Amino acid sequence: MAVKRPSSSELQAVALSLGIHLDDAKAEAYRELLQPNFDAYDVVDEMADFVPAVKYPRGTSYRPAADENKYGAWYVKTTITGASGGKLAGKTVVIKDNVCVAGVPMMNGSPTMEGFVPTLDATIITRLLDAGATVVGKAVCEMFCFSGGSHTSATGPVHNPHRHGYSAGGSSSGSAALVAAGEVDLAIGGDQGGSIRMPASYCGIYGMKPTHGLVPYTGVMPIEVTIDHTGPMTGNVTDNALMLEVLAGPDGLDPRQHAGQEAKPYTELMKGGVKGMKIGIVTEGFGWPQSMAAVDSKVRDAAKRLASLGAIVSEVSIPMHSVGPAIWLPIAAEGATQQMMKDNGYGFNYKGLFDTALIDYHNGWKTRADELSETLKITMVLGEYFLQNYTGHYYGKAQNLTRQLKAAYDTALGQYDLLLMPTLPLTATPLPAADAPLAEVIQRAFEMLPNTCPMDITGHPAMSIPCGLVDGLPVGLMLVGKFYDEGTIYKAALAFEQSGNWKTF
Repeated sequence: MAVKRPSSSELQAVALSLGIHLDDAKAEAYRELLQPNFDAYDVVDEMADFVPAVKYPRGTSYRPAADENKYGAWYVKTTITGASGGKLAGKTVVIKDNVCVAGVPMMNGSPTMEGFVPTLDATIITRLLDAGATVVGKAVCEMFCFSGGSHTSATGPVHNPHRHGYSAGGSSSGSAALVAAGEVDLAIGGDQGGSIRMPASYCGIYGMKPTHGLVPYTGVMPIEVTIDHTGPMTGNVTDNALMLEVLAGPDGLDPRQHAGQEAKPYTELMKGGVKGMKIGIVTEGFGWPQSMAAVDSKVRDAAKRLASLGAIVSEVSIPMHSVGPAIWLPIAAEGATQQMMKDNGYGFNYKGLFDTALIDYHNGWKTRADELSETLKITMVLGEYFLQNYTGHYYGKAQNLTRQLKAAYDTALGQYDLLLMPTLPLTATPLPAADAPLAEVIQRAFEMLPNTCPMDITGHPAMSIPCGLVDGLPVGLMLVGKFYDEGTIYKAALAFEQSGNWKTF
């Protein structure tokens, strides 16, 4: 189908939006001169798109009723059977609903995306299926993945399996809840401010945010290319490491990736224990204004347990960690407003696989913006204010400061094998009521992220592991490692896991 040709007056309007003034005669001249260019667009329009083929047959998909969706964590159920053998044979996996799975509805938590059905599989879907996993459905995620709480999805809140009526964390809320409830073996999560690690901490599971770019983001709806991460969420360390072996490595389609980012044998690297391992307790990771003293204490007790297992544990100060959330904010707010929303998810200026069907469908938000979650709307208003008034100055400065923040962590990691701190400063909080004040809705979405978001901008690998309960709710311990050294994180996590039942610590 030929692309629409503009009239002279339409060209005048387009030009004026760019600050270019065309009189009637020049606008008509432009229109005539541009005709060969529109012809070129027709050629592109007529060509078949060039995207990876779908390898495995699809099962039927359906929205589960309340009686089989106890925690509100399922978006759709389906069955896609992978290869007959492989590292993940016999394992069931649920996919965060910002990931494209061909033939399976994808809503990304938003009413503006309801009805969208992808026609391609994300790279990680193909890799899971090639490894023998069975995809059993899509997990609810927060609206456009912009909340650390589990109360913003258009499908309704996701409940914490440890306590109904409490947050499961976000934005990979359904993924964490379904793993914690034992309804699936494995889950895919995403992380731009902590969205793998935050729900892992609230729900008491293992969530790994790998080094930026280690796992291809191809076919996952972007938020902001410099902070986009996807990775494994599991009920134990071994499954997590095995899953990362399957997911990691370049696919040739993701601009976030670089040559040499190959998967490693994490299930072998995690063996051997922590004797002699140097672990730094990051002073600034404790004592945030919203920190619970019991959480800080539980994490320090976990550090002592690692010491009892042979690790060399000591305090390390990284003053810049305390301003990490402030540096993250312009990148997340301005970057997401521009790329995820104004540019319909993908934006421009990089090579990779573009899901043009998703771009087209997502564009519909612009006529339905009032239906977006309050957490997303307030972030967009903030981002757009600074884009309009400061033309990207603070986004650029924050990217520059990120290099300084990365260097601060790297300096500490020059002395230590791992850094340690609470994943979150608090345990799961009550879900806001449907008529909760706006301030409560916003607070419950963002109060938990000060320790997690810095690693999204620096790209360091970081994992949340459960380390105990406070009043019956899980506490998460976060381990941060050197770039591409997920194996050392897994080694410490496995030793800690094998030291006893974390629920009794």
